[in-house]
Amino acid sequence: MCGIVGCYGPPQGSNGSLLQRMSDRLIHRGPDDAGIWHGEGLGMAHRRLSILDLSAAGSQPMASQSGRWILCYNGEIYNYRELKQRLPDLTWRGHSDTEVLVEAIERWGVENTVKQCVGMFAFAAYDTRSRELWLVRDRLGIKPLFYGWVGQRFVFASELGPFGELAGELAVDRASVRSFLRYGYVPAPYSIYHGVNKLPGGHLLCVPLTENRRTESEPSAYWRYQDYAQQPVSELNEQQAIDGLHARIRTAVSDRLISDVPIGAFLSGGYDSSLICAVMQEQMGRPVNTFTMGFENAAHNEAGFAKEIARHIGTDHTELYVSQSELLGAISKLPALCDEPVGDSSILPTYLVSELARRHVTVALSGDGGDELFWGYSRYTRALNLWRQAQRLPPLVRRSFGRFAVNALVQRLTRHISVPGLGGQPGPLHQKLARAAGIYGASSDRALYHQLMCKWRQPDDLLEGPDQSNAYSDEHHWCADLPAERRMAAQDLLVYLPDDILTKVDRASMAVSLEARVPLLDHRVVEYAARLPDQFKRRDGHNKYILRQVLNRYVPSALTDRPKMGFGVPMEQWLRGPLRELAETHLSASAVQQTGLLDPKPIRDLWHDHVNGRRNNASQLWIVIVLQMWISDRGLF
Repeated sequence: MCGIVGCYGPPQGSNGSLLQRMSDRLIHRGPDDAGIWHGEGLGMAHRRLSILDLSAAGSQPMASQSGRWILCYNGEIYNYRELKQRLPDLTWRGHSDTEVLVEAIERWGVENTVKQCVGMFAFAAYDTRSRELWLVRDRLGIKPLFYGWVGQRFVFASELGPFGELAGELAVDRASVRSFLRYGYVPAPYSIYHGVNKLPGGHLLCVPLTENRRTESEPSAYWRYQDYAQQPVSELNEQQAIDGLHARIRTAVSDRLISDVPIGAFLSGGYDSSLICAVMQEQMGRPVNTFTMGFENAAHNEAGFAKEIARHIGTDHTELYVSQSELLGAISKLPALCDEPVGDSSILPTYLVSELARRHVTVALSGDGGDELFWGYSRYTRALNLWRQAQRLPPLVRRSFGRFAVNALVQRLTRHISVPGLGGQPGPLHQKLARAAGIYGASSDRALYHQLMCKWRQPDDLLEGPDQSNAYSDEHHWCADLPAERRMAAQDLLVYLPDDILTKVDRASMAVSLEARVPLLDHRVVEYAARLPDQFKRRDGHNKYILRQVLNRYVPSALTDRPKMGFGVPMEQWLRGPLRELAETHLSASAVQQTGLLDPKPIRDLWHDHVNGRRNNASQLWIVIVLQMWISDRGLF
């Protein structure tokens, strides 16, 4: 795992000092080695976290043997040995996947090569003959890649940090801030900075580097999840379906055990991580190093379940119980962790468990992706059922219910009553009423999904301006021919997963120089899951049906069948207690006015309602706090 950065444009100072400073911003992604290449107005720099071929033969940027192609690469190609066998006439300098990738590109071209790669990657490949720069991101967007014209320079990087060296030419994008307020992240292809984009997963971009002319190019897709989701396989019986998934997961895990450094796995005790650890233990032939974080708050603590599963499958298990003060202490690191604001508070425990794992290993496997692939979120079915029931009622009745559900008195009287929610977990009735009011008011299943994913549903209250045309409003991402629930799952996979979940995991793990690998997002597993009929994903009211059948081959269901807990923190209580001072600092009218983006009045209104116990506004307030911290840390006001 590594960090990459490149810059094309006006002279960059003596000895490429600008590029060096940009590279230094990524040292956490690659503390083991560094390299810089210059040629024809283009500079590329690489920070290396050595995983395969620890020798200098794996250093980057790397030139092909002919010198035509220069590669700057972040990630892992797990089938590089197979690709290497198809290039038999070459004499190899080392045994890194980087060398195989650059020679394959020279032989087969960028797009043909990347379609044959199994792995996670984001790379830049420069063709010195045609003077074309190619940027490529893996199919699911596991590894990040930003790019854009900043002034007269074209810049790309693994994170936005290096763009900070051009701070005088950067501006916060107000439309992206609106998106962040809505969702808690900025959906691709945009970033928090105007004119700087994220390359979407499964896409590549070719940028001609022509002197004295700024060339605008558009990314093109080399892989589309929709192509598989629209072709469900109906002839499989249940045993065949389970066997097929099991075989693909075994292959995906086996591929991700390739490493020249110590390797372990995260184990939360849920279905996904338990399965990955069990398959890993089966293949390693020795106890796997597994890592779990425990919390003082029982409502968020799965450490006991993880310990039982670790004992059953035989891993070498390490627990870290963190106190509330340790979690709160991690908050001060958020601006440094996040190159653009991330409103998902679970980045805090993700960072701490990554820090624990890094004391023992350099690579850790993770179970991310299972919820999106196998319908682990109950909100689809529950919300759709509620919405369809609501459509039978007269509009006047629906509107009246909506006003009643969010009435301040009703919200206050119901906050101590606990009921099951859309995810099956119990929670305060006032939250469920507020969510139901939004569902009742949805005009379509697409609008319903948007309601489920929004934090601030009306960012106009805080920030005027146009909305972005992002993935939530782009029919291309919605697999329009699919039934509603399949469309919602596809949207989570294509947007929520890469822009929230995988971003959180990447930034938290790379902050401590830990490589996180995600076997369930092997594209062969993803394509297989996409084509499975619905009954293999949900049956008899149970989510992840087929995944659980595979897991049952390793772990008794008695150890895993329990309500989903997630990996969150008790933000509602924290903001009324130990985080109150921090919140007051960043949510005060003067602080909000100083940063100059948001209207302080609606923020103060929500804050007063929250601290006085009238409503739970934690998710909206936390997003504003994160944004304020991020802006203040960078002096962007």
